[in-house]
Amino acid sequence: MSDSKRVELSVDDGIATIAFNRPDVRNAIDDRMRIELAAALENVESDDAVRAIVLTGNGSAFCAGGDIAGMRQRLKAPAGEVAVNGWKRQRKLHRIVTMLHDLPKPTVAAVNGAAAGLGCDLALCCDFIMASEAAMFTMSFVLRGLVPDGGGMYFLPRRVGLARAKELIFTGRRVEAKEALAMGLADRMTAAATLLKDARTWAKELSQGSASSLALSKAILDQSFELTAEQALALGREAQAICYTTAEHHEAVAAFLAKSKSR
Repeated sequence: MSDSKRVELSVDDGIATIAFNRPDVRNAIDDRMRIELAAALENVESDDAVRAIVLTGNGSAFCAGGDIAGMRQRLKAPAGEVAVNGWKRQRKLHRIVTMLHDLPKPTVAAVNGAAAGLGCDLALCCDFIMASEAAMFTMSFVLRGLVPDGGGMYFLPRRVGLARAKELIFTGRRVEAKEALAMGLADRMTAAATLLKDARTWAKELSQGSASSLALSKAILDQSFELTAEQALALGREAQAICYTTAEHHEAVAAFLAKSKSR
């Protein structure tokens, strides 16, 4: 596996699939995987042919979180360097988290197995989560003496509420697919055998509208809990002004009028 791609990227009919590819270690994330994930995200953002993204894992797990062997190695650094090295690594990680969350295209996490620790955080960064019947979620950071560092402390309360988020983070307990769906941690559940097909179908449905409208709406919606009503309205005014100028809007208006005349 050392010479294989740790993150695989494929595009089919406008839907990009980004797959974690370290199945022998349940897709645990090491430094090389972070680099490849960042490159894949940059690729899909800049490719106008890509309208939506599905994030998944190869093998039996979605992502088991950070690589424990790498954690052990980092702790061998001189005591005076551990903190600043960790700060630098966190900056790199947070750039990736921000890239994933801010993609101007719909994103669906297709969770095929365990989404643990950082793996759970990365699923939460996506717009939507589709869980297979074999999916399992755990904010396992507390079990390693850590805090959620991949956005989970921001995204999880927005999905399940503050009290439930605290309970999941404080205990690090396992949440199976059915419970995840019931509490809003996952949005849809499907059979393991059809997970990727179903996730791609959903991604395609989500991305049929104007790409410009989707990107602008997503950017505002992702800030909506932190905005006042007036701020949200102001951003909406600016976005609508941009939409007025797009070819997509002009073509849609012309097509609607032409259809009306033909009746």
